[in-house]
Amino acid sequence: MSHTTVPDQHKAEWTPARRALVIVGAAIIAATWLYFVLVRPSDWDQVTGSGAGIALLAGYGLGTVLLLAAVIPVLPARTLGLIPIAIIINSVVGEIVGSIGLPLYLDSVGTVLVAALAGPVAGMATGALNNVVWGLLNPAALPFAAGAALVGWLAGVFIHRFNAFRNLGTVIGFGIILGIVGGMVAAPVAAYVYGGTAGVGTGALVSLFREMGGSLIASVTTQAFISDPVDKVIVMLVAYATVKALPKRTVAAFAPQHA
Repeated sequence: MSHTTVPDQHKAEWTPARRALVIVGAAIIAATWLYFVLVRPSDWDQVTGSGAGIALLAGYGLGTVLLLAAVIPVLPARTLGLIPIAIIINSVVGEIVGSIGLPLYLDSVGTVLVAALAGPVAGMATGALNNVVWGLLNPAALPFAAGAALVGWLAGVFIHRFNAFRNLGTVIGFGIILGIVGGMVAAPVAAYVYGGTAGVGTGALVSLFREMGGSLIASVTTQAFISDPVDKVIVMLVAYATVKALPKRTVAAFAPQHA
């Protein structure tokens, strides 16, 4: 999707220090994921009573805080005004879907919509802030803030740099990729923090795979690779339809921010 070129008023604010915060924050999240997925996969079945969950939350949490500290000050006021609306959309839809037991989330519609309008940085900030704010009402959402930030950032990259909104085929294709990556990042949280039972519908799928003889890591990963791509395809389609329905002047008013 293309935008009218708008001068970046906040370009000077991307100081080396802010860029360093983004790099360090992303590196901490990536290192945490690599450790818990590649170094300790055999321990996923013995997560109860261990400090692994706390260590995972600390790594993801610290990385998310650094990302937010770097990007929030550089977002234009117009973009910041979108974020509360996106958080309301995400939280309301997420609570409804969670309450009826669907093996989906649909709690990133607002995040992807902001990413589509204002770019990857705005999407990342929206995803992280959404889960932090939503976590005040539903603590189960808080540990997934890092994954939500990644989903927002990737959605913006796919839409603005790879033209994911070119047609329905590309929307679906990039939605599948978004779901796979998002599911990979969220899987350790579901396993180490919630024992694979995070979410009513998704937890039921994990329990089913466990009953069929799968290990915790296999069950959580299988669930993520089934639920998350479907979830993100739906989210991308909703955001695509919404952007297409908006007046072109409204869409062009948002200038994507790049780190």
